[in-house]
Amino acid sequence: MSNSQDKKYLKSKKSKVRKKRHKIKFFYLFYLLPFYFYQLLGLVACSLVPNRPVSPSSPQPTAKFEGSISVADILLEQVDENGQLRWKVNAKKADYTRDKKIALVANPEGELFQDGKLVYRISSQKGEIQQDGDKIFLKENVIATDVQSGAVLRGEELEWRPKEDILIIRHNLIGTHKQLDVFANEGRAFTRLRRMELLGNVVAKTKEPVLELRTEHVIWEMEQELAFANRPVQIARYQGNTIIERATASQGKVNLKTKIATLSQNARVTLSEPPLDVASEELIWNVPAETVSSQQSVTVLHRQQQLHFRGERGNLDIKQKICYLLGNVVGVESRRQSQLTSERLTWYIPSKYIEAEGNVVYRQLNPPFNVSGTKAVGKLEDQTVVVTNNKGQVQMEILPEEKGW
Repeated sequence: MSNSQDKKYLKSKKSKVRKKRHKIKFFYLFYLLPFYFYQLLGLVACSLVPNRPVSPSSPQPTAKFEGSISVADILLEQVDENGQLRWKVNAKKADYTRDKKIALVANPEGELFQDGKLVYRISSQKGEIQQDGDKIFLKENVIATDVQSGAVLRGEELEWRPKEDILIIRHNLIGTHKQLDVFANEGRAFTRLRRMELLGNVVAKTKEPVLELRTEHVIWEMEQELAFANRPVQIARYQGNTIIERATASQGKVNLKTKIATLSQNARVTLSEPPLDVASEELIWNVPAETVSSQQSVTVLHRQQQLHFRGERGNLDIKQKICYLLGNVVGVESRRQSQLTSERLTWYIPSKYIEAEGNVVYRQLNPPFNVSGTKAVGKLEDQTVVVTNNKGQVQMEILPEEKGW
């Protein structure tokens, strides 16, 4: 074969090598690449031979292998011990470093599987794949899409551990979902459990009605449509860009479907209209129904009227502006220092009117007296309370003047 024919043949051979798409099981990549690399060096060396006869005694080029191999347009994939696909990654380029036992990939795009089922589609600008394939790292402009829920997770770093069933997104996590948008320092998704944990500076926003939850740790149960905060939590309800209601507690839970928040330990809901504070060890805040209720001791304070009510349980109808309290109810008007106790009480907030029933006792300091009966109606603020007794006469007791009780 002539020299010109040799060059044409080698040129054609190199062209085929460049155009060929590499699809290699990742486990075998680390064993095949050195062989592939030496073949490629041989082709390149041949193509650089000058157009003249080569003497047998002429010195041959020496290949310098420095422990790294580059392959363009490559598909890497791995299967588990049952032969099920764990993951597959397409990359424009892969640099394999034998010493570090990792493959550095450029512009990776791929799919992640759990128990043979596709669970995530992923992409980024850079990536690292360990030799054993048990971990995949992606860096810079990471995007992971949950195939089942449609949730899209973005961040600066992704780690996939298929044996542990965990996907981690780190650094400026932004997640979008049909029910919830989330922001956090880190997110951890468990595919089999359909659970996601959000860590550090967590902000979670529900759709209409808009609730914004802020805390340091949230557990999102995707199947149950629940978000748990086991750290101090703040929840704000927005109307447009304005906060109209706010809640705080040591722990909290939000049903993302019903928009009902359960607040535990030092729970408080603060309303702008009417201007009330509701406090208890547990509060149920039904946002769509516009109610706040508790089956434990609950306190309701009107910030402007200085009216303060407490009962063993209660319910506040925000829309109707009516408060219902049951069990050892105590109501206090702080300015004129009048007090009422009963078993049941209904408070019509805008009119300041109250209706109390069961073992009613009304007391005031100026003039000082007590009145007891079975029912009372009126206004504590104006000290215009009428006490009646359906079992007999009203009992009234004149008290000596005093500064308080």
